[in-house]
Amino acid sequence: MRTILAWILAAIFLFLALYFYWKKNDAESRLAIADNKLAETHHELDQTQQVADSLESMDFPPDTMELVPPNGVNFVDQLGALSESDIKKLKGKGLRSPEADLMNDLNRKQRQLIPAEGTMGGTMTIRDSRILNDRYALAYFEDGHDGGYMVLRYEVNNGNISWRVVDSSRL
Repeated sequence: MRTILAWILAAIFLFLALYFYWKKNDAESRLAIADNKLAETHHELDQTQQVADSLESMDFPPDTMELVPPNGVNFVDQLGALSESDIKKLKGKGLRSPEADLMNDLNRKQRQLIPAEGTMGGTMTIRDSRILNDRYALAYFEDGHDGGYMVLRYEVNNGNISWRVVDSSRL
C-alpha cells in the first residue's frame, strides 16, 4: 500500500513538473513573439520620427490659428467711403455719425439679415462690411466654414435705419 501511494505521489509530481515546464515554454514563446512585435513597432516609430524630423527642418510659413477669408474678401480701401454729400444727406435724416451709426446698426441686426444658416455648429456673422453710398452697403459673412457676400439697401427715417437684402451669393 505504501509503494502504491509513493508511485501515485511520484506520478502527480511528474505530471505537475511536465505541466509547469509546458506552461513555462508557452510563456517564453509568447514573450518572444511580443518582443519581436515591440522591436518592429519601435523600428516603425523611429522611421516615422525621422520623417517628422525631416519635415520640421523644412521651411514652412508660420502656422496661424486666425481665420483667413478667401481671396477677394478684403474690400479695397477706397470702396465704401461716403462722400461729403452722402454724409450731409444722412445727417439730414437724423444720423449723428453716419458711417459709424450704419455699421453699428448693421452689426446689431445681422442675424436677421444674413440669408444663410451656419454649418457644423458655426454661426454666420458679418466679417467685413462697407457703406457704399447713401442707400447701399456691401457685406461679407461667414461661419468659419462657409461664407458669402450680400448687397444691402438701407433707408434712414428720423434716425431709424431699416435694412433690406437686395442680393446675396454663397462662396
